[in-house]
Amino acid sequence: MREEEYNPLDYKNLTRNVVEELMRREPTRLPPLRPFLGAGVYAIFYTGDLEFYAPIASATLETPIYVGKAVPAGARKGTGSKQLGRPLFQRLTEHGRSIDAAVHLQPDDFACRYLVVTPLWITMAERFLIEHYQPLWNVRMDGFGNHPPGSGRPAGEVSWWDALHPGRDWARRLQPTRSREQAVERVREFFRLRETQPDAIARMVQQTLDVGW
Repeated sequence: MREEEYNPLDYKNLTRNVVEELMRREPTRLPPLRPFLGAGVYAIFYTGDLEFYAPIASATLETPIYVGKAVPAGARKGTGSKQLGRPLFQRLTEHGRSIDAAVHLQPDDFACRYLVVTPLWITMAERFLIEHYQPLWNVRMDGFGNHPPGSGRPAGEVSWWDALHPGRDWARRLQPTRSREQAVERVREFFRLRETQPDAIARMVQQTLDVGW
């Protein structure tokens, strides 16, 4: 009988390493109190009592509601410096502001873990986290990580996240094509499918990755 070879650079092993390293990090409030240098990835957890988030709401911080990345300035043009600046801290700060602005959310009901990562691996690490955790706000309630539309650009339709959690000033200018009731049902459907049709959730994850990569 032949033992299976262990390849540390195998896709599954890389995924497991990133997930385990992130989850070893000490959880902190959102955003962290102290600024820090570096780019990388992060996971945000919900600990509140909104009924439709009950399947993932936990003080043990096991299942993130959202994961994301922050790359160095200039990374999209290939000019980003390795660990200069505070892109990861700034991104978490932006998310904290979004939650603070939302009518139905409380900042104290959120926590995060973050991991400073070598820039070469950041995008891949985010992909690992989305595939592994299938976070609700990434896969089914898009819009949390959106930036305000640029000046002069036509307003698009409101995102599912902003329909569910209205309050951001710039989102009020978007076309209200989705209701909060529809958004709540979309959340409930996601958790039903996760329990009964995991293949359907896997397809949603792949669609999310196809859009982002």
